[in-house]
Amino acid sequence: MLFPPSFKGQQHPWRLKSTSARERALQYQPGQKIHGFTVKEVAAVPDLFLTAVKLTHDKTGAQYLHAARDDSNNLFSVQFRTTPMDSTGVPHILEHTVLCGSQKYPCRDPFFKMLNRSLSTFMNAFTASDYTMYPFSTQNSTDFQNLLSVYLDAVFFPCLREQDFWQEGWRLENENPTDPNTPLVFKGVVFNEMKGVFSDNERLYAQHLQNKLYPDHTYSVVSGGEPLSIPDLTWEQLKQFHATHYHPSNARFFTYGDLPLEQHLKQIEEDALSKFERINPNTEVPSQPYWTSPREDHVTCSPDVLAPDPARQNTLCVSYLLGEKGFEEERIEALLHKIEIQMKHQSTSFGLSLASYIASLWNHDGDPVELLQISDSVARFRQALKENPHFLQDKVKQYFKENTHRLTLSMSPDEAYLEKQAKTEEEKLQEKIQALTDSDRKDIYEKGLELLAAQSKTQDASSLPALKVSDIEPTIPITPVHISTAGGVPVQYCEQPTNGLVYFRAMCSLNTLPEDLRLYVPLFCSVITKMGCGPLDYRQQAQQMDLRTGGMSVSTQVIPDSTQLDAYEQAVLLFSSCLERNLPHMFQLWSDIFNSPRLDDEERLKVLVMMSAQELANGISYSGHMYAMTRAGRHLTPAGDLQEAFGGMEQVKFMKRVAEMSDLSHVVRTLPRIKKHILNPDNMRCAINTTPQKMSDAATQLESFMKEVAGNRKERKPIRSNIIEVRIQQAEYLSCRLDLNFHPCQMKTFFQMPFPVNFVSKSIRTVPFTHEDYASLCILARMMTAKFLHGEIREKGGAYGGGARMGGGGLFSFYSYRDPNSVQTLSAFYKGIDWAKSGQFTQQDIDEAKLAVFAAVDSPVAPADKGMGPFLSGVTDHMKQSHRERLFAVSHKNLVDVAERYLSAGQRTHAAAILGPENETIKKDPSWVFM
Repeated sequence: MLFPPSFKGQQHPWRLKSTSARERALQYQPGQKIHGFTVKEVAAVPDLFLTAVKLTHDKTGAQYLHAARDDSNNLFSVQFRTTPMDSTGVPHILEHTVLCGSQKYPCRDPFFKMLNRSLSTFMNAFTASDYTMYPFSTQNSTDFQNLLSVYLDAVFFPCLREQDFWQEGWRLENENPTDPNTPLVFKGVVFNEMKGVFSDNERLYAQHLQNKLYPDHTYSVVSGGEPLSIPDLTWEQLKQFHATHYHPSNARFFTYGDLPLEQHLKQIEEDALSKFERINPNTEVPSQPYWTSPREDHVTCSPDVLAPDPARQNTLCVSYLLGEKGFEEERIEALLHKIEIQMKHQSTSFGLSLASYIASLWNHDGDPVELLQISDSVARFRQALKENPHFLQDKVKQYFKENTHRLTLSMSPDEAYLEKQAKTEEEKLQEKIQALTDSDRKDIYEKGLELLAAQSKTQDASSLPALKVSDIEPTIPITPVHISTAGGVPVQYCEQPTNGLVYFRAMCSLNTLPEDLRLYVPLFCSVITKMGCGPLDYRQQAQQMDLRTGGMSVSTQVIPDSTQLDAYEQAVLLFSSCLERNLPHMFQLWSDIFNSPRLDDEERLKVLVMMSAQELANGISYSGHMYAMTRAGRHLTPAGDLQEAFGGMEQVKFMKRVAEMSDLSHVVRTLPRIKKHILNPDNMRCAINTTPQKMSDAATQLESFMKEVAGNRKERKPIRSNIIEVRIQQAEYLSCRLDLNFHPCQMKTFFQMPFPVNFVSKSIRTVPFTHEDYASLCILARMMTAKFLHGEIREKGGAYGGGARMGGGGLFSFYSYRDPNSVQTLSAFYKGIDWAKSGQFTQQDIDEAKLAVFAAVDSPVAPADKGMGPFLSGVTDHMKQSHRERLFAVSHKNLVDVAERYLSAGQRTHAAAILGPENETIKKDPSWVFM
């Protein structure tokens, strides 16, 4: 052992600032014993600036990998190989259920409660096809130990109560639990979640593809749960699966960051592993026997009402022969360049990315340390290519041409698909009901009441560890930036340790853009970097971007003003990054896009339009709550109205109409009109983040770029009389517009969608960021979510999620996600307001909400993003500090006051939106508008 446990009374050697975490980790030796573990390997990984330490637990055989890196955002994860042999969703339901209470922390839902008792930067759990992972990260060492205690107890010593199984998995229950005369229906969080998952045809297709390609073992089933198979799972089967799969002998631990490894090992050994003996979990996955001949199959799905072309909804996937002439050297170099960029880019969630990166290989007993040695792999690849110029052609021959394990899977829509699904579910339900005796029915009713009572009961969370508000830093660190100009364009320079990368941003105002072009702006953004430019066609442009940059993107920006609700900035953001050596090439690509974009290729445009429209349509089933909130906000502020046009259901429907056009000549003529307003130096401000050593060169290259695009300048047209430009005092180069003609109105909108679940939102117009009540509304939203809405919408209602949030644009929004209810959820929103007004919450509740809000406020910022607050939104460090002080000062009285003043019916303008299946109750309500 490097440092004995008895070492006390002095500053620990691992806390000395003179050595880095990865240097300290290099001192471990193979064979060394530490708290029940034996070190197996110590390896420097210079590509990723870390030292990997691989260990094994002596008693149980648990595997452990520590990645020591000078990153304060420390991460822990434990993963178990979970290999179900049926589609009841047992690993998924178990993932939910273990987080519902444990021996040391028996309160219901400690996982969600810890979201409000810590400063975690990430907390979640994932169920993959063959493993389940439980990761968290935090920048606070005490918080790390608290969360580790909760996670270890949850996975190894869960309560696994039958009530938790009913709530999270599935149950038969009266539609109204308090009325035994209402019909019995299926309920359960995972049951509803998976119905929502498979309403996405892409997910449905991918699931079929995996199941049919690997038909002989665990990959032939749905690990998340097939909705119609979930009701076949019993509570006893769930407990048995935990006993065999959630054992240290089947576990792989991963830690990352700058905290000492010894403390992690000590806590894991004492709290969990010392209480187990080694077993043989028998969870290995045998190889899938190779087919002797290719196979074909066909499946059906529901029609997509938002598909860009209703007649073209078939999906086909097949392995096919590639060219035998070889691969262009530039394409190979572009891929290797992408690997280099990925290694150098400093992400705030680097630890989580590493955990996810190694999870699958490690799960199948591969060597995770070898996987991290990326440069070695690249070197071996280059050597293989040097020794055999046909190396890649041989691989194509091996894996494609001569591979008889090939599946051709097609999928087409069936108009009766949803009707058949509903009929099959009803048959399953009736099968369960017909097997019930009168005694069973009575038991179901009584258990339903018991569950409802448990969900309604205030839980004692005193056993859970918690940080205090006093643990939060009172001030924020100031990020120094330098403001200058290049070619008359305002520029912000921020020196950061970017590890040899340069990050460039340009914000292009849309204030001169005519109103009739507004809906086309997102399309312009999605195609401008994919049509070709200068001497390059679109293929060559894509290759040069891969070879010379870390990516180039253009996106719409709607930035609410910090001081008044009816002012906002509308803009387009250009973003790119590159290695320092490629600076001239990156700016040359931008210069060609500004000066000579190839916007007249109608055939290429058709392809991009279809792709964009399909991506938007596919995203609704995954992000329906965001679409609902965006739609509700449309009628409340000018910024909300524009956001709906740029990224809401209005944009989805607009792109569908464009995709259905047989002639895109009008669009081809429109794009250059937009280009004149957007790619115009008169409307721009820029920002560069890079190392101090490279900043001067970056400034010189930016100056040259501005000279090259100077010809795009044009006289600004007068803006409409109802729009007033507003300068933000703290950031002189920001240009906002104040819309004098906008009038907030109450509107309720229903979008009927081919989903079995709903996405519900209600938004209320409140106050802007700098208002004294904004902080109180932030705390209130978090507290309402944790203390009231979570219980009503998820636990009682069975939705996958729901809550409230306070947006920077001054909108207080309620939402639910993959929700079997709509009217009931809207009622829960109103009940939540009444609960807040009643003041039936404690100081502890307020403090927990503050911790959760500060966890978000103080989330790590990558070097690429430092100093971006003022540049992107006009929110300065001074404004953030003022907001911080108001958050600290929020009191019980403040929360009751803002609930009454802003959330009460009739006090403020509000709007609602629902995306979901046909709803007879809503249909009968004349206040709803149907789309």
